This record gives sequence, structure tokens and C-alpha cells, in this order.
Amino acid sequence: MRRKSLSLAAASSRQESGPPLSLYVHTPWCVRKCPYCDFNSHAADPSPLFESYVTRLLADLDADLRTRAARRPLQSIFIGGGTPSLFPGAAIHRLLAGIRARTDLDAAVEITLEANPGAADAERFEAFLDAGINRLSIGVQSLSATHLKRLGRIHDPDAARAAFAMARSAGFSNINLDMMFALPRQTIAEAAADLEALIALEPEHISYYQLTLEPNTLFHAQPPALPDADLTAEMGARGAERLNAAGYASYEVSAYARQGRACRHNLNYWRFGDYLGIGAGAHSKLTDTRERSSGWRIRRTFKHPHPTTYLNCNPGALVSSQRELNRADAVFELALNALRLTAGFEPGLFTATTGLPWPIFAPYVEVAVHDGLLSLSAERIQPTLLGRNFLDDLVARFIASEPDAGDATRLL
Repeated sequence: MRRKSLSLAAASSRQESGPPLSLYVHTPWCVRKCPYCDFNSHAADPSPLFESYVTRLLADLDADLRTRAARRPLQSIFIGGGTPSLFPGAAIHRLLAGIRARTDLDAAVEITLEANPGAADAERFEAFLDAGINRLSIGVQSLSATHLKRLGRIHDPDAARAAFAMARSAGFSNINLDMMFALPRQTIAEAAADLEALIALEPEHISYYQLTLEPNTLFHAQPPALPDADLTAEMGARGAERLNAAGYASYEVSAYARQGRACRHNLNYWRFGDYLGIGAGAHSKLTDTRERSSGWRIRRTFKHPHPTTYLNCNPGALVSSQRELNRADAVFELALNALRLTAGFEPGLFTATTGLPWPIFAPYVEVAVHDGLLSLSAERIQPTLLGRNFLDDLVARFIASEPDAGDATRLL
């Protein structure tokens, strides 16, 4: 999918309908919980209720579509998890047929499904393609048997290669492969060899990211021996250089793509677009562009996270919580997402996705430019190399209290 740049004029005209809209579908089951995983996933024991879950997903979507801001064409659909490839092909076919019956899809809609090598087979991949999936994301994580074992993965390198081959044989021409670096006791040479083996498979997209120890995971409670900060930084830098040399352009801190193969769904997140989220623990962000004195209304909604609760609660009570973003939230969240993009973003994107005037955002940018973390032109705000290397520090600059009424009057 060719990435399109949003001009200032286009950003301005887009305010009529609000940001682009995507759909995220969460499937909560895995064969086994990985020790580093902090996603909302649960071991598939007893056997998941696939058909009941699809029925509930479509009821969830029906409820979301009662909101005016949700009734816009979808530019992408992402079925994530958990392990969506555990679902039978017939269940995915029914899910996508139900989504098509309820929504308008962009003519070039990107529909991604996540798959794990330990839960993949040729017949299922063929059924996914037939159902309308046009992009696969396969969680390889490593092609080293030693490191896969240390990560607690259920597959080996041969299974990972076989899953990729099955996807190609089924007819998939747009495949992402995930790989992590800075693994337990991994050396620079091992990380380089791992990445070289992944590149040799020639996927269209590679997600190459550092293993981190997240709260509420086994690895956080019982930390393995990880490479130190200097070794980790060198692994990341060498990996980025090798990927770029192999024809994978870096368009986000951990995302690399062949020409025209950037992930449309994830770009919508990073450009602070809107998205519906259905499924256990799914999140939504919706913008209501009807005018109010302090900008558009941006609301985040959260569904019940546990699959049993999600399946058994009243169909009208799937939302566990929701909140409306204030000015400070909008400033920070735009920065949190858009500053991850290697090419940065256009000044007009701020108003086009928040409905707020540019002067609210500009002072933060000016200070970061002065400190060498951002570059600024009339067309683009772009993190510098220093800013990319210290991204957390850069984003933290955009945390501030909500402007008072006097500031709001002056800025509007």
C-alpha cells in the first residue's frame, strides 16, 4: 500500500469529516502465554468459544456503530491478539462478512491478521485469504532455536520458515515478520545473524524491536540476563543500518518496509487517526467534529478485558470505561504517536486530528527545536537523530497541564 503524504490543504479540508477511521479486532487466546507478553492474552484452555466470540464481536460492532462518529468508511482492519490464527477460517470469514455488511470499506482497504508459527497451517492460511485477509503479520521473534527457547515460544526456526512458506504458497503477497533483539544473553553477532536470516526470507515488511521487560509479566518478576544499554543500542543501530541497506525503509522507530508496503493501519495510529476497537480489552478512539468552544470531542473507550466477562455480560454493557481527552491529553497523545515517525508529520496534522489551533502545540515544538531534538519547516516537523535516540525524553516535553481559560481565549 503506497504511503500518501497529507498536504496542509488536505489536512485542512479533512476537518469536515475528522481523522481517518480504522477497526481493530482483538482475539484474546494463545496456545500458551509468553513470559515477556503484556498483551491481553489468555491460554486457550479450555478450547476457545470461537463462534460465540464472533457473534459477540459483531454485537460489539453494532453497539459502537450507534455513535455518529463511528459511521465513516474504514481504511483498514487489523485482527490482533492473542493469536488470531487459532481461529478457524470459517470463523474469520463470518467475522469479515459481518463487518462488510455493517460498514463501508475503503476501496483499498488493508485487512491484516496476526499469526504465530505455532498456530498455522496451509489450509487455514488459504481460508484467511479467501475470507478477505490481504496482509499477514507473523510473530517469528527469532530464528535461533536457543533464543526461541529462552523466550518461551512454542515454535522452532523450521516452523517459522514453514509458516512463511505456507503464507506465500496460499497467495499472500503482503507479509510482515516480527523480530526482537536484545534477547536474553544475546550477543551482537547473534542479533546480526538472526536479522540476516529474516531478511533472507524477503518479506514485504519487518518489525524489528527491542525486548523490554513489561510490568505484570513473568520476565518482569523474574528478569533474565539481558544485554546492557550500550550493547542494546549497538544492536538497534546495526540492525537499522542493515535493514535500510536491504531495501527496507525505516518509517517508524521499529517499522521497516519495502516501497509502498508501510502498514496502513499502524500509520493511522501514529498519525493520531481514529479507530474502533471490538473484542475483549479493545480500545477505541473516536473524534466528534461537531464544534465546541475548546475543539473537537475526542473520546477513548475501553471494553471489558477478560474474555469470560466480555462473552457473558449484557450485550449493552461491553464498555468497561471511557474518558474524554482534554487539551493537554490531545497535545501529548499527538506527540506520543506522531513523533515516532521517521519522516515526522505536517503542522496541519495537529489541527486536522484534534480540532485545536496550532498555537497550542507550537511552543512545545519551538523548545524542542532549540534543543536539537526536532527540525521544523513550513511543511514538516521531524525528529532529529538526537530526538530519535532520546524519543522518550522528547515526548515527555509534551506533558503539560491543560491551558486555563485565559490561554484558551487567547489561542482561539
